Amino acid sequence: MGTASTTTASAVVGIDVSQDTLDACLIRPDGQTKEATFANDPTGHAALLAWAKRHAGGLPIHFGLEATGPYSEAPATTLAQAGPLVSVVNPTRIKYAGIAWGRANKTDTADARLIAEYTLREHPPAWQPPPPEVRELQGLVRRIDDLTEMAAREKCRLASPALTPSERQSVQRTIAFLQKEATKLRAQADELVAATASLATDRSLLESIPGIGRQTATTILAELPAVDRLPSAQSAAAYCGLAPREFQSGTSVKKRTRLSKAGNARLRKALFLPTQTAVRFNPLLQGFFERLVAAGKAKMQAIGACMRKLVMICYGVLKNRAPFDPHWASK
Repeated sequence: MGTASTTTASAVVGIDVSQDTLDACLIRPDGQTKEATFANDPTGHAALLAWAKRHAGGLPIHFGLEATGPYSEAPATTLAQAGPLVSVVNPTRIKYAGIAWGRANKTDTADARLIAEYTLREHPPAWQPPPPEVRELQGLVRRIDDLTEMAAREKCRLASPALTPSERQSVQRTIAFLQKEATKLRAQADELVAATASLATDRSLLESIPGIGRQTATTILAELPAVDRLPSAQSAAAYCGLAPREFQSGTSVKKRTRLSKAGNARLRKALFLPTQTAVRFNPLLQGFFERLVAAGKAKMQAIGACMRKLVMICYGVLKNRAPFDPHWASK
């Protein structure tokens, strides 16, 4: 994942994304700014691109927008496919940059300008849309997660003693439907992976890791960027929000190191239960977990560290194109 090539001869466009609209702020090299609002739909995306090209006056354009899930993916994909440089930035980075720069206003227009200034100053790396088959897999995996969560909420309702017989039957029918639909989509995801040679090979590599089952491997393929876009195993852990975050001030204030959690929450969720299995059956993680607990770490803190190590192992098998080998490091 290389560094963006924004220079002083480029125009930058910051985009504040919401469900229905895109607020844009363009900054030219001479400091002149233009602002406009567009609909967050295919017509609005095309209008945004045309507007930016017109006001950039032939200069290269670097678009910056926050990662806001489904709302930002569509405009980012349209812009990237059209050719300009596009960066999709973790909102936390922009938030704290704004605090450091003394930006107190909180409006869509002010946010767009802040994103443009961040893009201009920090030159965030280029973003690329995932291949169509990965995008399709991602949609299936996320929909399965949504259905599973809805089914879990319905199951909680069954515990209520206040439910009438009719209500209880309705909840049970809803649960059955949600589970059936989730099973159907899992089959579709399996068929998609099996029909795509690269995905099938990568899932086989991931499943060679003790603790990583088929469902977890499929989620990793859907959510983790391709390894050629991640410079290191540490960057893969950071993408998942599993990088350690220290808090220390002088000699008197030192809090417990925590995970940053500034990353892909779906991946963290997908890795939590597999990590608890891995610390029992994966020799690398079992020894690592035991050493952490023996050193006085709380068990949940040790699990978090093992989650980080597990995603780094996943990165390793994909990067080296070799199945899991507990003795690889010593070799």
